[in-house]
Parts: sequence; structure tokens; C-alpha cells
Amino acid sequence: MNTLSSTARLIVVGCALVVCCIPGCQSSKSQVLSSEESQVKLRSIQTRAFDTTDKTLMLRTVMATLQDLGFVVDSADDTLGTVTGTKLDGYALRMTVSIRAKGSTQLMVRASAQYNLKAIEDPEPYQQFFASLSKAIFLTAQQVD
Repeated sequence: MNTLSSTARLIVVGCALVVCCIPGCQSSKSQVLSSEESQVKLRSIQTRAFDTTDKTLMLRTVMATLQDLGFVVDSADDTLGTVTGTKLDGYALRMTVSIRAKGSTQLMVRASAQYNLKAIEDPEPYQQFFASLSKAIFLTAQQVD
């Protein structure tokens, strides 16, 4: 004999579904937070601030730095403040650099590198790029060619 009404069965089934889904939601939430943390970490690796406000000069210095590192500049847009280059040396490495104002005395430079359309999370290529860019900015400021 069936002692539960159809309404009671629906409530029991609904509660069971909620209990089963809660751990899944927690897992998804922690994955999202983990993903956000890794994105913040990657952004900090990809970004540097420079004490200059000359966006055009910075754009030219970024292009020269990419070329010094073996990249071919694919596009540059002074209005958007972006430069994209590709390095073809047995592999396809693509780097996009964006430049934007940070306050009234600095420019923020962010480099984003991809290898076969997959974002590079290793800090080394970014460190190499920013080390070269810092040297180039110093030489430009000292008017050394």
C-alpha cells in the first residue's frame, strides 16, 4: 500500500535533488574562484607600469622591442594603443601588447602571449619582454640609438 501522497513524493524527490546538487555547486564555485585567482596571477605577470605619459613613444618602443626579440609586427593601432606581433622560429608565438593610461603620470603596458591559440601562463616570456622593454625605454629616455 502506498502511504505517501503524490505531493509528498514530489517534496521528497525535490529535497533529494537539492541535497545532491549542493556539493556540485560548491565544486563549481571553488573552480570559478580558482580560475579567477589564476587569471589575477596571470594578469600580474603580464602587466607593468611605466613612468611616462607618451603613448605614441611607448607604442614605437614596444614595436622595436618585439622586433628585437624576433617578432614580425602584424598590426599596430595608435588609437587603441595595441601592437600585435608573431614570431615564427619553428613555432608560432603571437603576442599582443596593449598600452593605456594609468593615472596622470604613468602608462600601463600589458602583454598577452599565445602559443597555438593557447594562452601562455609561464612567466618567463613576459619577464624577457618586459626586461627588454625596460632597457629600450631607458635608452630612449637617454636619447641613445
